[in-house]
Amino acid sequence: MTRLSVNINKIATLRNSRGGNVPSVEQAAIKVQEFGAQGITIHPRPDERHIRYADVYALKPLVHTEFNIEGNPIPKFIDMVLEVKPEQVTLVPDSVNALTSDAGWDTLKNKDFLVEVIQEFKNAGIRTAIFVDPNIEMVEGAAATGVDRIELYTEAFAVGYAQGDKKAVEPYIACAKAGHELGLGINAGHDLSLDNLGFFKKNVPHLLEVSIGHALISESLYLGLETVVAGYLKLLK
Repeated sequence: MTRLSVNINKIATLRNSRGGNVPSVEQAAIKVQEFGAQGITIHPRPDERHIRYADVYALKPLVHTEFNIEGNPIPKFIDMVLEVKPEQVTLVPDSVNALTSDAGWDTLKNKDFLVEVIQEFKNAGIRTAIFVDPNIEMVEGAAATGVDRIELYTEAFAVGYAQGDKKAVEPYIACAKAGHELGLGINAGHDLSLDNLGFFKKNVPHLLEVSIGHALISESLYLGLETVVAGYLKLLK
């Protein structure tokens, strides 16, 4: 079964819009795990517009599944990850003002930097992943950094699938096969939803984990969090 890691950033966005601690990201993490999700993902950004750095420390003792922290490896982020020691860190090349993640790493141009950062995390016993576009060359470049896994950036698939283009999954199939042959674990995330995840999971081999936030939380407004988590888990079996 492919594991489901729920990104709870949007819970923090809603909380921050009003102040206080409602809704609680801590309670959301507890309930999501109770409902069967196998991981919690958070993506703190420098401006802390959703998940705050303080949330990372508050969540650590509450996550008894897999804790996955995503982000751009700026010094503050690196220090925080090394202190918290999640099960997985996913490196994302966000610009400071990025609304959301919108591109994978150029693993060729950034090889030296990635090698250094990845080794630092691996020395601390933290599994590493890097966010990449569905491009064979970038997957091969990722393998050369010593990273444990890649996370395939799935926006292009989601857009194509919504337009009826089922061939949009083909680059992901090719990259998953190539990554697996190079010894990489395969994760995926961004714009996956109840509508498109079943097709993606059926066609993309070697898929270890998906990280889903925006769609899952949005769908939960209509259907309820427990129902939606169960729906995703069913698709991933």
